[in-house]
Amino acid sequence: MDLARRAARLLALAALVLAPLAARAATPATTFSLRDLDGNTVELDDYKGKVIFLDFWATWCGPCKDAMPHWQKMYTDLKSKGLVVLAVSTDDARSKPRVKPFIRSSGYTYPVLFDTDSSALMVYDPNKTLPFSVLIGRDFQLHDVHAGYTPGDEKKVRAEVEKLLAEPAPGAPAPAAEPAPAPVQP
Repeated sequence: MDLARRAARLLALAALVLAPLAARAATPATTFSLRDLDGNTVELDDYKGKVIFLDFWATWCGPCKDAMPHWQKMYTDLKSKGLVVLAVSTDDARSKPRVKPFIRSSGYTYPVLFDTDSSALMVYDPNKTLPFSVLIGRDFQLHDVHAGYTPGDEKKVRAEVEKLLAEPAPGAPAPAAEPAPAPVQP
């Protein structure tokens, strides 16, 4: 067998072995810059090193509003551990005035951003499905995306969030190993 054939077979074998790994390759989050309820500019990059849950929603979307109390509870319970929930309203200019009163009257305390032209949503979901959520790890890599909301989804999301929160932040030292138990003396 000549050298060229051997090299071709070796490359084909490597491709077969490495293909599953490539399919799981991490995808970095795409940053964006949007305004919050008070008109301040917020960039997704501002939250690097935290676990970020993006919730794309609109005031006219029933399933979006059904999911929001669950995201509020998750945010309240886990923000001290490094979770950020960003509710990204895709309401257009006509319905944008309804957003702030809805958020305030519902008692939501997580940050709310405006994406009136859906440009940030289209980066993650070109179909513009609502609700649409994106989970980004401390490493600023995409870990999960989910279109729609069905009761029970919040349990799966929370489990994934807690798993990511348990991972050390990039560059943080690994947790120290527990010392071995002392030998028992006879």
